[in-house]
Amino acid sequence: MVLRLLGRLWRALDAVRKFLHLILMLALFAVVWAAFHPASPVLPRHAALIVRPEGRLVEQLSGDAVDRAIGEANGRSSPETLVRDLTDTIRAASKDARIGAIVLDASELTGGGLSKLEAVAQALREFRASGKKVLAHGGYVTQEEYYLLANADEVWLEPAGAVVIDGYAAYRHYFRDVLDKLGVTVNVFKVGTYKSFVEQYTQAAMSAADREQTDGYLRPLWASYEAAVVKARGLGDGALTAYVDKAVDGLRSAKGDAALFAEQQGLVNGRKTRIEFEARVAELVGEDPETHGFNAVDLAQYQAVVRPHASGDEGPAGTRVAVLPVVGEIRDGEQPPGTIGGDSLARLLNEVRFDKSVRAVVLRIDSPGGSVQASERIRQEVEALKKAGKPVVSSFASVAASGGYYIAMESDEIYAEPTSITGSIGVFAILPTFERAMGKIGVGSDGVGTSALAGATDLTRPLTPEVRDVLQQSVEFTYGQFIGRVAKARGKTPEEIDAIAQGRVWIAADALSRGLVDHIGGLKDAVKAAAGRAGLKEGQYGVSFREKQLTWREALMRNVRADGARLAVATGLVPRPRPAVERALNALDGMVSTIASFSDPRGVYLYCGCDLR
Repeated sequence: MVLRLLGRLWRALDAVRKFLHLILMLALFAVVWAAFHPASPVLPRHAALIVRPEGRLVEQLSGDAVDRAIGEANGRSSPETLVRDLTDTIRAASKDARIGAIVLDASELTGGGLSKLEAVAQALREFRASGKKVLAHGGYVTQEEYYLLANADEVWLEPAGAVVIDGYAAYRHYFRDVLDKLGVTVNVFKVGTYKSFVEQYTQAAMSAADREQTDGYLRPLWASYEAAVVKARGLGDGALTAYVDKAVDGLRSAKGDAALFAEQQGLVNGRKTRIEFEARVAELVGEDPETHGFNAVDLAQYQAVVRPHASGDEGPAGTRVAVLPVVGEIRDGEQPPGTIGGDSLARLLNEVRFDKSVRAVVLRIDSPGGSVQASERIRQEVEALKKAGKPVVSSFASVAASGGYYIAMESDEIYAEPTSITGSIGVFAILPTFERAMGKIGVGSDGVGTSALAGATDLTRPLTPEVRDVLQQSVEFTYGQFIGRVAKARGKTPEEIDAIAQGRVWIAADALSRGLVDHIGGLKDAVKAAAGRAGLKEGQYGVSFREKQLTWREALMRNVRADGARLAVATGLVPRPRPAVERALNALDGMVSTIASFSDPRGVYLYCGCDLR
């Protein structure tokens, strides 16, 4: 009996020990979390919201928080701003009495595509329509920056600043000569006169076909950019083209003063120093007694205040339209956000198919394509969604071409932004061999095989005629499947699709006239159409953005590790390369990662080198 009592007492004490241990661990996590995530700031009663997008505007952030923190810390990746975060916050501010104005600073913006710039510009116009002002200030203003600044009530330029607008261009690097010098043979197999991505490795300059198609979408893009800016600034037709074409003479007449030239052409309201600009903002929202600047709250602070109190827009179960970001190159297997994984996106589509709370699906596509196998895996899930009775509508962002179009072609409807680039219905395979490079250092390859194909894909040997024939047949078969499926989905014959395919890239209006898309419109239009197809009327449905969900443990550890990475940089534990080195490494990473992404098991790809983002 004594032993039983002692046993019970021991078990009780052990339970208390475990409970206290759990409390201690939770307290430790709370301390760590609080250290990196301070309490929500208190907003001034009247302030200006500082909108300062950093890096690229994107439909989905790349990688997880740890990857982004370490990449940014080491200068090996560029910062990104999620378009939806930016637009939602601006719209929330338009209804907030505490926010009297927006101060727009686009100096850290590096691009992201015209469709994304327009989404932010539209949110700024809605803010202005609420009766509040948007004020912008810039120094050396790039073309991407100016698209946003033009939508402000007042645009002020540093006296020593400039507005640098030069139109759109697409210049590519061609590696044929250097590959010849290195002794690398690039074997290319393709279908499509305009399928130009492989030309970078086989030619020394742009082909006539690529020049024709590139000019065909660059000019409409520039026309869209100019029309939007002219309208926003109240300028005359062609004013922006004149600004570019007359830049040399205009600067000469302004005695080299680029800021004065921009003011004379009506691109800015005038010239002010940063101190003068802040005084102007203070007239609207009041002076900060501590800094003697204006009362201000930055975007991150404001999001920390409004997000916890924002009412969800998902709506009740059974009335939801799920929006899935389909962003980045298409690769096989599981991939992180910002890259489309054949397995990871297919699994997400499968989950949505069996989710009873979802009535319809919208694919928000921003992709130049990639692996054939991964694209087909995703297409099958889209087809299964439709068979399950759930409407699927695709919404194109900046680019939805080649594999990006392949994913969308089974949709009930396709919406493209006015500046979306799409098409590129073509196929290629690319396989480098290094027999010449090996020969240069005195290494040869010889042996025997049990068949003509045995060992034929050894990259240290030239491709045999049999292997070349197999690869070309595979490419031609895939192209036939591609145009056949597009024809069936679009209600046309394969011959009609072949005539507009051949790897050619189209701007949205041209794609619409050729029947590749159904409507010119944005994400909201696509969501409304999907809801309508599901029998849901306006006001009867909610929107649910779906991405891979983390458990609370994964989320906690991810954020702690990410903040730790940032802290390491801030304290100097991780050195930051010099800016010039950063740019060189980023450019090299971009080239290598594109080549390394070609991992399709059959070596066949649906990829477009037309991504201007």
